[in-house]
Amino acid sequence: MIHLNRRAFTLCGLAGLSLAACSNQIGGQGAADLDARVDAARDYLRNNYPSLGELFQNSRGILYMPVVTEAGLFLGAAYGRGALRINDATVDYYQATRASIGLQAGAQQYAHALFFMTEQALSDFRYSPGWAASADLRYAVPTQGGSMGAETTTQFAPVIAVVFGQSGILAGASLSGVKYTRIVP
Repeated sequence: MIHLNRRAFTLCGLAGLSLAACSNQIGGQGAADLDARVDAARDYLRNNYPSLGELFQNSRGILYMPVVTEAGLFLGAAYGRGALRINDATVDYYQATRASIGLQAGAQQYAHALFFMTEQALSDFRYSPGWAASADLRYAVPTQGGSMGAETTTQFAPVIAVVFGQSGILAGASLSGVKYTRIVP
């Protein structure tokens, strides 16, 4: 059994976040580059998953995270950057981070979008010092060429997450425990 003290855990987590930041090629990017990635993620969702049209139409704001890199070997970390758009205009930039410990091995990249369906959910997100995804988050799972898993109960949820574009060898992509923090790119 491996015993880790708080300092070792923190150092491993920081090292994992550094690796994640390097591998998704965001070091030194400005707002224009980040907006271009967000445009590509938005266009990909609209073109490949037309069943998301109702979410696009009814959301009060959408946070796009075009690339999140996650890696772990017992200790894991994830990192990505994106933009919050209201009426398809960027209003803020955010980073998503997560550290984890447990039985895990591998790496993956994925993208996700958070659809804020109510003004209250959008306000809570924008004006918190750091917003963490919780169990209240509902998932809509798009499938290639098929319908998205958004039932009528999902469409009444305050925040709906769509995870897409997964690649890698780490099974699953959950947003629980991901912390979103406003940044200046």
